[in-house]
Amino acid sequence: MKKTLILVLLSHLLFAQKKADNKEWVRIFNGKDFTGWDIKIAGQPLNDNYKNTFRVEDGMMRMSYDQYQTFDDKYGHIYYQKPYSHYIVRFEYRFTGNQTPGGAVWNNRNSGIMLHSQSAKSLTMEQTFPMSLEMQLLGGLGKGKRHTGNLCSPGTQVYMQGSLRPAHCIDSDSKTYDGDQWVKAEAIVLGDSVIHHIIEGDTVLTYNKVQVGGGFTGGQEDWKFSKMDEAAIEYWKQKDGTALKSGYIALQAESHPIDFKNIEILNLSGCKDPKALNYKSYYIQSEPSACRYKKKKS
Repeated sequence: MKKTLILVLLSHLLFAQKKADNKEWVRIFNGKDFTGWDIKIAGQPLNDNYKNTFRVEDGMMRMSYDQYQTFDDKYGHIYYQKPYSHYIVRFEYRFTGNQTPGGAVWNNRNSGIMLHSQSAKSLTMEQTFPMSLEMQLLGGLGKGKRHTGNLCSPGTQVYMQGSLRPAHCIDSDSKTYDGDQWVKAEAIVLGDSVIHHIIEGDTVLTYNKVQVGGGFTGGQEDWKFSKMDEAAIEYWKQKDGTALKSGYIALQAESHPIDFKNIEILNLSGCKDPKALNYKSYYIQSEPSACRYKKKKS
């Protein structure tokens, strides 16, 4: 009887540990519609999907331009409505076809995922890009190297190996991915402390101490490219040097057709109390208010 009881207790402990270790990935794009997402395109009101730029087809989120005559600086982003601080986001992407006429040369097979972004609702009408950290996605052009998983920093700045890196875009050391092939990517985001960019399982870029600052694209006088209104520019200038601890995730549309699929989040913030029902061993950031416990019998 005693041995049986011990085996039962061990079984419960092993089950509890397995449950605590089981990673609860959440698919934030349902493959059917844009539930949970907001669209903001430069010059258009919130959730005005100008010329059907953002679409859902065959389980994919697609950024398409077949209804455009010319791009006309209609930089667009689609924002997941829930902010995060510590998390892993993973997805697959592919570039397709040709760039839309009128798109900038540097936007050929160019897109990205914005990390720690401001919300869609907070952008001003004409604003081109959100204040964020962009994990830049680039497709090969059929000749030479063209890295992906780079960092671009609209309105933000980062440190690498203890030094401030003021450049607007920082190259990764990824491979080049030519053609219309699917590429697997993920970002590990740990508040303002460290962020890793991963392409096809390889960590291609790491940076830390992320913060607001450095102007919009690398200088204090370059805010005109943001096309923000003056009040918004002044607001962000006042936050120069502020740690960027959390924000929204957004996917980019900037003139070249691109598809995304299997977009998932693993939240790394939550209950770290092993006595709680929803304890997870992989949580990094503690949120005591999230803990749930068994009700005591009266």
